[in-house]
Amino acid sequence: MVAIDADPNSCFAEALGVKNAGTIVGICEEISKNMDKIPGGMTKDRYIEMEVQESVIEEKNFDLLVMGRPEGPGCYCYVNNLLRGIIEKITSSYDYVVIDNAAGMEHISRRTVGVLNKLVVVSDYSVTGVRAAKKIYELAIELGIKIGAAYLIINKITGPASSLKDEIQKSGLDLIGEIPYSEDLVRWNISNRPIFEFKNQMIDEKVAAVVEKLKGEKYAGRVN
Repeated sequence: MVAIDADPNSCFAEALGVKNAGTIVGICEEISKNMDKIPGGMTKDRYIEMEVQESVIEEKNFDLLVMGRPEGPGCYCYVNNLLRGIIEKITSSYDYVVIDNAAGMEHISRRTVGVLNKLVVVSDYSVTGVRAAKKIYELAIELGIKIGAAYLIINKITGPASSLKDEIQKSGLDLIGEIPYSEDLVRWNISNRPIFEFKNQMIDEKVAAVVEKLKGEKYAGRVN
């Protein structure tokens, strides 16, 4: 599996326990400052692509690629185009490609990925959150992104998911998971430890159930 941190804020790597990971942006900026290091007969773009592919971090259970952000003001267009091309090339080398994007709709507009086997949108336990998830899904469809299946996870639940039944049905997304609010998880979030060290039987079981459902191609979520 390869995990791709496509959030300019780059929180995914730290959550996975990877510190000081090199980034695509860092590679681009370093090469731009040292153009003389580009081998003769090779374009800058090809050299950057080669360096990025070689920078993939190999962990025990996953590989990791981090987008990063510029040190100063700048546009992400070039980096996003580069990331899009790399994703297209490395996808066939892995059974699973998991991409973490920034919260919001901008990453959908960038069309970093043109084909998604499974789109998973996470909402908090609110009508507003589910409606926002619906807008993200609708935008992806409008932009022509090919989506095999689209799922919704309700996070930080403090009551029955059925309270949001009408909104979930309107969203067009299949409810695939309900993750309860957890004080243990709140404490873990301020401990600066990787997610693999977090242990809570209820949360573990809920997340494991989501993973199993995502593996099953015929699953169709229902609101109980």
